[in-house]
Amino acid sequence: MDFLFELWAFLRVRKKYWLLPMIITMVAFGGLLVLSQGSAVAPFIYTIF
Repeated sequence: MDFLFELWAFLRVRKKYWLLPMIITMVAFGGLLVLSQGSAVAPFIYTIF
């Protein structure tokens, strides 16, 4: 959790708000990869792409 606070402080101080959508997108795709690894959700995830 400390990492998130430091990341937010970095983005706020350096005014790098444009990085936030990229970080959120990468986290979302990472979550999809974790969910699709041998689960019952995998067929539904594959239909999205």
